[in-house]
Amino acid sequence: MTDTARPDGGRAALAGFVTNRLGRATPRPAPVKAASPAGKSAAQNFENLPGYRELKLQRQAAELIGLGNPFFRVHDAKAGATTRIDQKAFTNFSSYDYLGLNGHPRVSNAAREAIDAYGTSSSASRVVAGERPGHISLEQALAKHYQSEGCVVMVSGHATNVTTIGALLESGDVIFHDALSHNSIVTGAQLSGAQRRSFAHNDLDALETLLQSTRHEHRRALIVVEGLYSMDGDAPDLAGLVALKKRYDAWLMVDEAHGLGVTGRTGAGLFEHCGVDPKEVDIWMGTLSKTLSTCGGYICGPIALIEYLKHTAGGFVYSVGMSPPLAAAAEVALAVMHAEPERVERLRQNGTLFLATAKKLGLDTGFSLGLAVVPIIVGDSLKAVTLSDRLFRRGINVQPIIHPAVPERASRLRFFLTSEHTPDQIRDTVNAVAEELAAIDKGGSLIEQLLAKRV
Repeated sequence: MTDTARPDGGRAALAGFVTNRLGRATPRPAPVKAASPAGKSAAQNFENLPGYRELKLQRQAAELIGLGNPFFRVHDAKAGATTRIDQKAFTNFSSYDYLGLNGHPRVSNAAREAIDAYGTSSSASRVVAGERPGHISLEQALAKHYQSEGCVVMVSGHATNVTTIGALLESGDVIFHDALSHNSIVTGAQLSGAQRRSFAHNDLDALETLLQSTRHEHRRALIVVEGLYSMDGDAPDLAGLVALKKRYDAWLMVDEAHGLGVTGRTGAGLFEHCGVDPKEVDIWMGTLSKTLSTCGGYICGPIALIEYLKHTAGGFVYSVGMSPPLAAAAEVALAVMHAEPERVERLRQNGTLFLATAKKLGLDTGFSLGLAVVPIIVGDSLKAVTLSDRLFRRGINVQPIIHPAVPERASRLRFFLTSEHTPDQIRDTVNAVAEELAAIDKGGSLIEQLLAKRV
């Protein structure tokens, strides 16, 4: 008889879920069974994938205390500072529209004009199907922003990191990356075949220790960091990183996915935030899906790098070219960002208000600088999901970030702020977080609540 068939099956599922969440045990794969009459063995059944079994356990645990699924909700409207889900209005903190440019008249009109002129697709890779004017002008605009010699845009931000790192490094090389680096950076490093060494988050002393002890063992070296960390809302010391990359003969790559439009007085990015010449960085990477409100990724740097990627990087050579309306909209969004620095200032004021209000109420905001990303760390996955659900019932949409995306003890709600949030929305939201978190803590541990539901 299976656990789910016993009267205490819910508790058994919960126990398995909690044990897995806390990292106390790793389930062993079941032995492969003989083929069934239908001809499929257990190994061929997708439901036996460990990740799928874990997903089902999470859903069972959530159902026991009446939690809704916080993921994949359908929005009925443009999601910015506010949104609409199931015809109900929400204050929204789960979108990357940092400067409120998604749906901006100039941005939308640029997309419409590009559709009229070129249609909705590039039809094939740019190597095969050729360029569109929007590809070239967007790359020129981004290169100018970073004061670099050239730029290449690709259809996916994740793929931009994967394919660039994978194309540049190989066996015999080494990649040093922050321990909290995005999945795309880690995946690219794994694909490259180079040695991969991570250093403690934003700890340049730890990075230098690694460089001192291992750099001489490898031919080429790449240091990769993020300009604004999307889970924690903090930033690295760029001047210190530039000094290290020069001292140890390494390339420096900065992922500005969440930094463009956010860090620096005018939103130029980490180089403005830290007062560093952008030409000191070898590779600037970014995405078009946050501040620039479209989709895709880009690499800016020396012309030799850009030409190399355009002819050898699989994510560019073997991928369809960026959709013309997306390229046109992103270029105009960048222009609006440059022309309206007051949007960056409003975003900065909103972040400062959110962070100050949260700290005043004793909420744990980690290392956030109070720019566009502010976490509220609550300590375990079940509490984070419960808090998100309670806020949703109060008209606030914010996503929980749980293990394995972050360590179990660091589970959190992650708030993305925009220039379009109002001070009242921010104060009301932070107060609601404090109220609901206090109510959860008063009700006893979530494990006790779950078990009580089954009695």
